Amino acid sequence: MLGTRTSAFLKLSKRDLKYDFPASVVVFLVALPLCLGIAMASGAPLFSGIVTGVIGGLVVAAISKSPLSVSGPAAGLTVIVFTAIEKLGAYETFLLAVVIAGIMQLILGIIKAGMIGNYFPSSVILGMLAAIGITIILKQIPLALGMLENHAFEVEAGGGIAAFGDTIAATVNWGATLICLLSIAVLIYWPKLKGLNKVPAPLVVVLLGVGLAFAFQGTTMALSANHFVLIPIVNSFQEFTGLFAFPDFGQILNKEVWIVAATLAIIASLETLLSIEAVDKLDPFKRVTPTNRELIAQGVGNVSSGLLGGLPLTSVIVRSSANVQAGGRTRQSAMLHGVWLLVALMAIPMLINLIPLSCLAAILLHTGYKLANPALFKSMLRKGLDQFIPFAITVVAIVFTDLLVGVGIGILVAVCYIIRANMNNAFKMEITGKEGDQTAVMILAEEVSFLNKVPIQQKLHSLPKNISSIRIDGKASKFIDKDVIEVLRDFELNAVSKGLNIELESISYKK
Repeated sequence: MLGTRTSAFLKLSKRDLKYDFPASVVVFLVALPLCLGIAMASGAPLFSGIVTGVIGGLVVAAISKSPLSVSGPAAGLTVIVFTAIEKLGAYETFLLAVVIAGIMQLILGIIKAGMIGNYFPSSVILGMLAAIGITIILKQIPLALGMLENHAFEVEAGGGIAAFGDTIAATVNWGATLICLLSIAVLIYWPKLKGLNKVPAPLVVVLLGVGLAFAFQGTTMALSANHFVLIPIVNSFQEFTGLFAFPDFGQILNKEVWIVAATLAIIASLETLLSIEAVDKLDPFKRVTPTNRELIAQGVGNVSSGLLGGLPLTSVIVRSSANVQAGGRTRQSAMLHGVWLLVALMAIPMLINLIPLSCLAAILLHTGYKLANPALFKSMLRKGLDQFIPFAITVVAIVFTDLLVGVGIGILVAVCYIIRANMNNAFKMEITGKEGDQTAVMILAEEVSFLNKVPIQQKLHSLPKNISSIRIDGKASKFIDKDVIEVLRDFELNAVSKGLNIELESISYKK
């Protein structure tokens, strides 16, 4: 039986390999610059970005049952990672938080918490992604302009606006700026060119950047060594293994490490579940990914990444959608892309070091713009203020504080709107009959909680004086809170004392 299953699996793999192999090359070409760019934006070693991509391909894809999802370092975590590394003081301490976050994800998968994403308001999640996009854009502007000097924004007192402008102009590297602007143009317009768009736009951007950097040599627009990717070149396996960083387990009792770990586990799990949901919708075969298994796969991936010096990883919609568009059929394409990243890391680091940082900044600026697209703000506004205000407040709170605080504030605002909606939808009031002989009918909702007590009380006591009878209908209600029943009972006694006819239908209480 086992041999038959293995044979069937191998047959399936060979059958789909003609689709998965070319798709894996496309995903690799998209992933390589993103791995480098996200590591750069996170304030982590560039080597760590590729390590994370390799683990996302070779480890996560091997365990996951998602046929098309591709995992790796995520733009949505750059803000958390950058802040956490600074806060914890050492990259090795941060790696411990990544390992713990992976263990937390494993536990979430084992206890079947794969539906956790459904309990977060979509307005807050979209606000979180938009805020991350804005933060990425703000952090990449100096790199996009080639402003790598620490004194870029320092001016002597008394210079005023003119002196500030002169300092900025003197600090900008116009070669890096031109490369970035042309790269953004390619990212926007290349996918619209029929035929040519089969070549991934990020690859074109990298080739363009390398070519322009070479052409600018010896001119006033030349780039310095600090304007390029810098991955250590190794000459032996021993040197290669020396590039890996390892977690500092001596910080296991550090409270801040556990806070960062919990934050990473929650946000990474949410981003993964959202990405999985989106990829399943793109799947032409309409397969459904088991979310609990995915959390387990992501947990193992993050434990592995933390142990080897990598960044936290998630399922990434950019790489996953590239996989779908390239015709990938099974998770073989994701696994093979991890192989190509590993080969690139070991065999061609000299070529990778030819890539200008402004190229990567352009890719991240484009990614940030897609996360914080103005169309998203318009869409949320059209959905109503109950959706737009929590969304907007989440964006502002994250940009001006940090991600965890911002999400917490956004959830509180969203909950307030949910409570407000619940309070306003507790009943329907109808007034029938002719002038002088009118009947008020209050139809209670399916669920009537203590939150509805005040609105019901206010509505009953504000009825017109010419009402001759009142009927309160609870036939549709499955639950009526005892506090509400007490209000109705008190109103009934008050109404009878005033000579009003009142009827409580399908509402029982102890006399």
